[in-house]
Amino acid sequence: MNRLILLGLCLTGALCLRAQDDHENMMKLLGIKSLRPGPSGDEKAPNHANYDTALADPYPNLPDVLTLNNGKKVTTAAIWWAQRRPEIVEDFEREVYGRVPAHVPGVTWTTKISEREFLGFTPVIAKQLEGHVDNSSYPAIDVTIKMTLVMPANAKGPVPLLMMFGRSVLPAPNQPPAEDLEKINAAIKQLLVKDHPELQEIFDKYPAYNPIASQAPVFPPPRPVGDPPAAQQLIADGWGYILLDPNSIQADNGAGLTKGIIGLVNKGQFRKPDDWGALRAWAWGAARALDYLEANEPMVDSKQVGIEGVSRYGKAALVTLAFEPRFAMGLIGSSGKGGATLHRRNWGEAVESLTGGEYYWMAGNYMKYGASDAAFGAKTANDLPVDSHELIALCAPRLCFISYGVPEQGDAKWLDHQGSYMAAVAVGAVYKLLGARDLGVSNDYHTERMPPVNTGLLDGQLAWRQHDGGHTDAPNIKYFIAWVDKNIGHTH
Repeated sequence: MNRLILLGLCLTGALCLRAQDDHENMMKLLGIKSLRPGPSGDEKAPNHANYDTALADPYPNLPDVLTLNNGKKVTTAAIWWAQRRPEIVEDFEREVYGRVPAHVPGVTWTTKISEREFLGFTPVIAKQLEGHVDNSSYPAIDVTIKMTLVMPANAKGPVPLLMMFGRSVLPAPNQPPAEDLEKINAAIKQLLVKDHPELQEIFDKYPAYNPIASQAPVFPPPRPVGDPPAAQQLIADGWGYILLDPNSIQADNGAGLTKGIIGLVNKGQFRKPDDWGALRAWAWGAARALDYLEANEPMVDSKQVGIEGVSRYGKAALVTLAFEPRFAMGLIGSSGKGGATLHRRNWGEAVESLTGGEYYWMAGNYMKYGASDAAFGAKTANDLPVDSHELIALCAPRLCFISYGVPEQGDAKWLDHQGSYMAAVAVGAVYKLLGARDLGVSNDYHTERMPPVNTGLLDGQLAWRQHDGGHTDAPNIKYFIAWVDKNIGHTH
């Protein structure tokens, strides 16, 4: 029976499928009969993830980031740019994150809301924008990118900006004054009584009640103990920021691969093995937001725009910085496997975790490295032609700040903090080759160990800091801002 009949077609014409259907289809395309199961995050489970340092490095030697595929050494920046970097990009696109199609439709941006607000006590201009992707080639799928742009209202000239993956929300939406709210409530009561006359008795019994209460606080709420929110710190330092909603670009699940921007380009059908996954799609969306800034926002210094994310969005932020050279800086928060930590490490989250449950983040080809039985035999993480130190290398010599918390506060051991630090150590040679400074330690990833918590390595263009908080980069925001300001000469 035809597979399309088995799966069914949505009313839109796109395949209606479960993540399992898409996953099984990719296994068939690749000739994979079975995958190794990923480890459990429950340390009491029989298949629990490894946290024994003696077993953490079954493949201790990483691909040499400064050796060409033909075995020759990279000795100059010119060889890096002309030969080695393109080799690494090709390997990542083919085997790990997938390729962005050559002809992705364009995006038209519309301002839905623009108003003057306050962030803390600082006046800002806040805009909610929507980027409609041209779907004339396949009208059945609509993709509208949602983002919020917030800028200091009193800036004297173009300001740096940090683009953050997150929900598109205004900082402090303006509310109607009391007299207008009174008119709105009167009209609502009138309409309610018209359809439900029995409500008149209730309104008469509680004459001071209003369906919509005033949302304007009488007194400003007390500020919580600790640092102000990231957005407030950025604005206070003379930065702007964007909140970019990744789920408006591509859904964070396998069933969504026939929808979103990936589904639109594929006209609602299955991916090919080297097609892009969600991480690359989110990075594509960030690049389109940067397009908007360059074309429409002269008060943004478009040469000093950064990208930020935590957890899966930390992975997306690193992928964005690696593949989109217009981004000047990145704050990579608690990114784990598929982000800054090494694929070859056996600690917590594994390659098998991503070839199974979160396969949709990656290219289909990545599933090969979790295969136990396939037409090509079996493959492991050690068969990958690249590793995460080379993803960080694609960011060089631009500013890259790798951030983690501590397991005691919820930044789980699963993330493999040491594996990320090893990757940052290993890539230092590339930063130095390109005339930048690395972490300031040796580049021997076999022997280097993480510095103490709350001890930042912030003297170079590559930075590392593990804070004493949880699964967030918030405690590192103030260090990131100061570090970038120093590197780009920004003062406020």
